[in-house]
Amino acid sequence: MTFTGFDEDAVAFYRELTAHNDKAFWLENRERYEQRVAAPMHALAEALEPAFGAGRLFRPYRDVRFSRDKSPYKLHAALTFARGGYVQVSAEGLAGGAGVYQLDKEQLDRYRRAVDAPRTGGELEAALATLRASGVAIEIPEQLKTAPRGYPADHPRAELLRYKGIITWADWGIPEWFATPEAADRIAGFLHDSEPVTAWFRANVTGPGD
Repeated sequence: MTFTGFDEDAVAFYRELTAHNDKAFWLENRERYEQRVAAPMHALAEALEPAFGAGRLFRPYRDVRFSRDKSPYKLHAALTFARGGYVQVSAEGLAGGAGVYQLDKEQLDRYRRAVDAPRTGGELEAALATLRASGVAIEIPEQLKTAPRGYPADHPRAELLRYKGIITWADWGIPEWFATPEAADRIAGFLHDSEPVTAWFRANVTGPGD
């Protein structure tokens, strides 16, 4: 399947789903989702697989078992890549990210030990500096107010130790290249630019396929 760009109706689909998040709308528009949303995402996964590994499209259904919000369907389509990278289409358009949004308990322990070590901690500082210099936006989804237990408050990398995840993020909206093959090149360029931080996480925290 050749990637020719995203379907502009995908944005309209999610705008309508936002207003009618119910089974009736979904059943009436299921084929539309498959053709206008899922198909371009699968095609993008194939196009980027040589550089970023296999892509996985998340299921469109929400897990509502432990949520007060019982809306059954996700309001975005999300694709992840084995070597790191995330692409999202929603009512707001296109967005992408890389890194780790939320480290689990074991990953967080490995992350902190790597940040604490002078060599690997310095490598992360250098990776983040490289991203900032190239204009890549960095976001910290969650962080502690102080250094974690067991680490001194005056640790040279105390701020990094407080983080529970680090991601790069690009919010493109609906650019002029949204519905063209150029979208794959734009996303690939962003993921390549994010490689300093994704490579550091692979080497020190998550491993090649985590």
